[in-house]
Amino acid sequence: MTKPERNPRSECPEPNAEESVNENEVRRWHFRISAFGFLSGFGIRISDLVPIALALALTLASGCAGYRLGPTNGLSALEKSVQIAPFGNQTLEPRLGDAVTFQIRKQLHRDGTYRLATRDDDGDILVTGVVTRYGRQGVSFVPSDVVTVRDYRLSMTAQVTARERGTGRIILNQPVSGSTLIRVQNDLTSSERQALPLLAGDLARNLASLLADGSW
Repeated sequence: MTKPERNPRSECPEPNAEESVNENEVRRWHFRISAFGFLSGFGIRISDLVPIALALALTLASGCAGYRLGPTNGLSALEKSVQIAPFGNQTLEPRLGDAVTFQIRKQLHRDGTYRLATRDDDGDILVTGVVTRYGRQGVSFVPSDVVTVRDYRLSMTAQVTARERGTGRIILNQPVSGSTLIRVQNDLTSSERQALPLLAGDLARNLASLLADGSW
């Protein structure tokens, strides 16, 4: 008769729960002692870190105290509707008005402060505007050629007016700008065309912030 094979695991005693707890406690104390030794090596005492920790806690608390979810102008979310009229374009750069109009509608829908009007004669607030300036400025150059621009900053400004449809009261009338950076790939025209949604989107975010933070 062959003897049954013994399972080596069955001969190993199960770890004692109390021993596991003690080992974990030892590891924690080793970590604390190592951390204290690391700080002491730089001449830093634990007591020196207390004022820094308190200052950080106060900074975080004050920052959270001023933060609010949703609209910050006293209105409830989606309480009023807004109509975005097609923007005009006074510059020589084509398609700016359409790009800005699309991005403003998209941003206001995402922001959630106002409802977008679905009809031309609808909306508590009517927003109109015209793109008045478009520019590009070189910000970095090719390392081997100090004349050839590698990165441009594109900027755009629109004169925007927002008025209450019922009373005609103007609640916003000011220029709003946006900007973005581009790196020239094959040619400047193609790079600018690809960056147009980003440029118009930055302007749209700035306008949405003004509308959401206003007190009307």
